[in-house]
This record gives sequence, C-alpha cells and structure tokens, in this order.
Amino acid sequence: MTAAAVGGRRRARARVRGTVQGVGFRPYVYRLAGELGLAGFVLNDVHGVVVEVEGEPAAVDAFLARLAPEAPPLAVIERVEAQERAPIGDAGFIIRASPGGGVPDAAVTPDSATCPDCLAELSDPADRRFRYPFINCTNCGPRFTIVRGVPYDRPLTTMAGFAMCPRCRAEYEDPADRRFHAQPNACPVCGPSVALLGAGGRPVETGDDPIAAAVIALNAGAVVAIKGIGGYHLACRADDELAVAALRARKHREDKPFALMVASAAAADPLVALDDEDRALLAGPQRPIVLAPRRPDARLATAVAPGAPELGIMLPYSPLHHLLLADAGTTLVMTSGNVSDEPIAFGDDDALGRLSGIADLFLVHDRPIHTRTDDSVVRTQPRRTMLRRSRGYVPGPLALPAPGASRPLLACGAELKNTFCVAKGERAWVSHHIGDLENYETLRSFTEGIDHFCRLFAVRPEVVVHDLHPEYLSTKYARDREGVQLIGVQHHHAHLAACLAEHGVTGPALGAIFDGTGYGTDGTVWGGELLFGDVRACRRVGMLRPVPLPGGAAAIRQPWRMACAWLTAARRDEGGDAPVVPPALAGVVTPRAWQQVRALAAGGASSPLTSSMGRLFDAVAALCGIRAEVSYEGQAAIELEAACDPQERGAYPFALGEGGGEVLVVDPGAAIREAAADVAAGRPPGVVAARFHRGVAAATTAACIRLAAACGTEIIVLSGGVFQNRRLLGEVSGALAGRGLRVLVPERLPANDGGIAFGQAAVAAATLAARGIG
Repeated sequence: MTAAAVGGRRRARARVRGTVQGVGFRPYVYRLAGELGLAGFVLNDVHGVVVEVEGEPAAVDAFLARLAPEAPPLAVIERVEAQERAPIGDAGFIIRASPGGGVPDAAVTPDSATCPDCLAELSDPADRRFRYPFINCTNCGPRFTIVRGVPYDRPLTTMAGFAMCPRCRAEYEDPADRRFHAQPNACPVCGPSVALLGAGGRPVETGDDPIAAAVIALNAGAVVAIKGIGGYHLACRADDELAVAALRARKHREDKPFALMVASAAAADPLVALDDEDRALLAGPQRPIVLAPRRPDARLATAVAPGAPELGIMLPYSPLHHLLLADAGTTLVMTSGNVSDEPIAFGDDDALGRLSGIADLFLVHDRPIHTRTDDSVVRTQPRRTMLRRSRGYVPGPLALPAPGASRPLLACGAELKNTFCVAKGERAWVSHHIGDLENYETLRSFTEGIDHFCRLFAVRPEVVVHDLHPEYLSTKYARDREGVQLIGVQHHHAHLAACLAEHGVTGPALGAIFDGTGYGTDGTVWGGELLFGDVRACRRVGMLRPVPLPGGAAAIRQPWRMACAWLTAARRDEGGDAPVVPPALAGVVTPRAWQQVRALAAGGASSPLTSSMGRLFDAVAALCGIRAEVSYEGQAAIELEAACDPQERGAYPFALGEGGGEVLVVDPGAAIREAAADVAAGRPPGVVAARFHRGVAAATTAACIRLAAACGTEIIVLSGGVFQNRRLLGEVSGALAGRGLRVLVPERLPANDGGIAFGQAAVAAATLAARGIG
C-alpha cells in the first residue's frame, strides 16, 4: 500500500481483524504511533480495530510494517487491511471512543491467566493491590466470561456497576500505564470484593481477610465452594481422606476423578510425570487442566481419582486462586461446582441453592459472571489432544473450509459433551462446554448459550444443523426452530469433517471414527466406522462387526451385558454358546440375569444392533473383571487402558472380511474367544487388557492401510471418543505414519462429541457452497 502524500506527509487507514479487543491493542497502537511521531487515532468498533496514522512517509511505512508483528501477546491478528487516505493535518494521536451501531463482527477474547506483573503486585505488601483478588491489566484477566456484548468496553461487561476511583481512572487514561484501557481495572477501593458465607448464605466472621479464613477451614477438612472466573468450584485438601470422601459422597460422584490445583509445576512433579509440553501448557495463558501420567507414590487421598491412570492438574489462573494456593501450602481438589450431571453453578443464588448440601462454606464475590464456563482439559501424550475446550480457548474463532457459503448458521451438536457452533462467512465460533443434554438445567444452559453467541457475533441463523438421532434434545431443539433451513448430518461424518476442517483439509480422506454411540444412516447404532469422503459427503467403507445392544441404554451403564452379547456371538461362530457367567463376573452377575440378557439379545427386542467400538472395550473390561457397571461415560475403557501390562507384547487376532455391499468388516470374534480363554486360565487382567489393545491397534492399522489403498488416499483421520485412549492412538498413528500415510487427529477441538458441532457446521457450509448458495 502506498499512502497519498501531501506536503511531505502521508496518511494511512488500517482495519485490523482478529482477537484485538481486550488485549491492550489500542494502547499498543498509541505507544507505537507516539514512538514514530505519528498523528491520528485508534478505536474499537464492531468489526475489530480501526487506526489512522499521519506523518512522515517513512514513519507511516514503519508503522504498518510493525503493526502486526509486535502486537501484544494476547492479540491474534487475522489480517490487516490498509488503505491510503488524504492527509488532514492531525496534530496528535488519540484513542477515540467506540462508535455505536453496525453489525458486530469483532473477535471476543478468551479469559487469560494472571500475568507476572500483576502477580508481583499481588504479593507486594507495599502495593495498593496487595492481596487484591481481582487484580488485572490489559495482558490478563477475565474477558469472555464478563462480556455482555461488543465492542469490548466496560459498559458492556459485568464490571459496568463498578465505577473506577480516581487512581484507577488515572491508570486507565494513562497511555504509559499497563492498565491503559483495561476494561476490568479495579482496586480494593472501587472494585469487587470477597466474602465468606455459611451454607445458608449468612456471612461468616472472618476479620478483614475472607480468603485466609477460607484456607483455615480447608486445612481443617472443610469443603468450600469457591466462585471463580467462569463459575463455582468445590474445593478441599487433596490429601485429606475424610474431606475428599465427603465431597465425593455429597456430590454424588462415585468414581470420576477430581481435578487438582497446585501452586506451580514444581508442586505437580511429585504427583504426575510432566514433559516440557505439559509444563508449557500448565503455565500458559489458557491454564487448562492437563492430564498426565500419575506417579505411583503420589500422596493423595484414595478417593481423588480411583482407578485412573492419569491425574488432571491445573495451576492457579485467577488472583483469588493464587492467594488460596499460596496460603494453603498444599494441593487442593478443585472440581466443578455442581451435583453430578448438572452444569456448574455460576449465579450466586443458584450456587447457594444447589451447593448448600455439598459445601460447608462459600467463598463468593460480587463481580457477576455472564457466561458459565468450565475448565478446559488437554492431554499432550502421545500427541496434543483437547478433551474439553472451554475456558481460556473459547470463544476463539475457527476457519470454515468453505467460506463461500456465507449464510449464517447454527450447528446444535450432539447429546453428550455438547457444544454448539455459530458461523457466518469464513468464521465459526464453537461454544464452551455445555455438558450432557439430559436434564433441564443443561438444556437451559444450551439455549441461553445459543442466544448469547448469536447476539455476541450477530448471527441470525438461516440454516440450523443437527444430528440424525431423532431423540437428541439438540435435534428436537433444531426442529422446533421456525423459518430456517434444516440440515441433518450423520454423527460420524461430523467427526470426520471436524478434524478435516480443523486442519484446513477438505478431503478426500479415510476416517477411522471410533466412539460409543452414533445414529447410523441405516437406523442402527454406529460407533466403529471406517468412512471415506470429504467435508461435504462420505460413505461407509468399513465397520466393526455389529452385535446386539441388549437392553439399549442399559448396556451402556452395565458393560457386563456387552460381554454377554459379544461372548455369545463369538462362541456361536464355532457352533457353541455362552451358557454360563464367565469366571470374572461370578458373584457380580447372577446366572438368571445372564440368561435373561442372552435371551434379550437373541430375541432382538430392546436390543438394536451396534457396531460400537466403545461397547467392545466395555465388553472386554467386564469380561476380565475390571468393570461390570459404570458410574460415568467411558469409565470401563479408561480402567481397561489403565490395567494394561506395559511388558506384554501379545495381541489378540481380529479378522478382516468383506461384508454386505463390499464393506470391510473388522471381526473381533477370535479376540473375544481368546480373551475369555485367558481369563478362564487365570491370566492377569493386565495381560488381557494389553493383548486386546494391541489387537485393536493392529486391526485398525491393517484396515486403514487396505482401505486407503483401495480408495486412493494417503490421508487418515483418527477421531471419536475412543481415540482419547493414549495407547490406542499412539500405536495406530505411529504405525500408519511409519507406512508413509498422513495422519490427522483433532488438536484444537475434542475427538469426542465436543467437536461434533464444528463438524456439522463444516458439512453444512460445504454443502451450501457446492449448491452455490451463499
């Protein structure tokens, strides 16, 4: 761009798109313009940031060249659009107020962990913000969770009710200050405050330090509900057997592991084995929960993570958390503030109502949370994978692979681990984690979240995308919307499309999509699928051998039913049957119940066929006595993986044969028979588990190689919740890459159903683009 020059002066206008509001971008521009001696202005608007600069031509060129590369650390620049302007003789550079009107299109910034500068002030007795739990600046603090609308200015956040005192206002208006235009800026004089309440909501006498009083209670064995950035946590000492057991019992969370908060990565070392990538993630601005292998000698209460091979660790990400961990001097359980299966509490009255039977005390504050947001969960080994994308990452936009389809759309996601997605043009915004759409509270969180995202990003959906399952609440919601075009997307195609779109690959590719449940195009329950296609369309070219799902949903809760179904099918292949309860299930399952389930599966009533790989893992976990019933999704498979003997090199055989319609069928019948024989012979569960994992990995690798050659592709997608299994993912991806194939796995989105909504949006956008609808 060559700016117009008049009298030796040039003027240029630049529109900056991306994550540029709430990250100190305007003060950065102000300082850069001042350094170069340029006049003009900068402002936020509904599309991002607009800047005009005027001065010496060389200085204007230097400004434009440095504008993106030297942006603040939290800024994400998508593009800079520069135009020439006629000089008008500006004498100084100013930050203008945001104009009203227009259609919002600016990226909203995720919440960011407390920066080192603020932490230094937090711990400095001479600083006026010493131990102030809401300290922040343009480089850190709450963003998404307090935003009500755009542009990102204080009146459109939940800080609108806190008028800045003269000293905070002076910082806010001083371009040389780190808090220049920091919208949540506050101090103990003018900002939010903390209080400690009893279970009934009555204030507790704490002196002048409610946080210190809360820590005294925690160290004495109390369970404390703590209001954070995106909602409430329930906390207790992680080494206190009685406190952790009480929390688990009150929360009605039988076995699912609790997340832990430690003061530093060094404090995590005695608990988990961290690599360099883990440490970087833990200390990054997103501050997710990082899953890492548990150390055998980790000093924790037994009930923290029973049977789990990994622990979920996070570092403090708000000033309040830093103060709590520093004062406590120990690891704390920091789990979602909810009763099992409900969304986290984020409103104060709601928290007091729902959590009073769980928490002994409530550490609360008076800064409202606008959007409830769970902690994100990430694992780095063997490859970085996102298990839950929420706080710290949402609402960062993702690119759609078919931006020509500009009709605004809403994708409603799946039933479990639900997220939704709104999109227009070339951008898609995947929501925070909503949860399982199985109760009224979660459904309300889903609908309120959709309304908020549609307002925030000015999306008025003309197209609504949904799963094919007619009974999903997300599908029913979609079908209840009026005046929109509906597009149904098959569950496993959405998994394939999400991974392809995330990597900017439109296809074609072969996808091994393994999960627990997905409604198939033939009306059966899919879940062990080999699909060939692209973002727009695919076909089933392979599958796990189908067996009955005896009792439907009951078989998901009781894996022993799947053991019965698979054992019966496998023995019938050789003319036999499974007339008696296997040894590992004796005393857990009665002979009468076993015979009833066999009859149920044989009769077909309430026993739809399923090709689910997740249910096969359940069957083997039950067969070798690891888990006959589950209390949370994926529990049997997680414990089966944890049981694997790392020294075992054997593998159970899987057959690959042609099914109907030239579909490759992966048949684990022989594997089930050998596993049952090993169990009957007294082989340890760890040996059975390891041989099963190696057998699944070998069969998956062989099927992918065969089908990729037949379909003429070198791109393999591995997705679906089963590929959250570290052992399976590592073995399959390594073997395929070793054969020269390009392996894609979800990285920025979960492999589980948390990525379905983005896949639905990608399919719909590609479909509309192919039809020339844009």
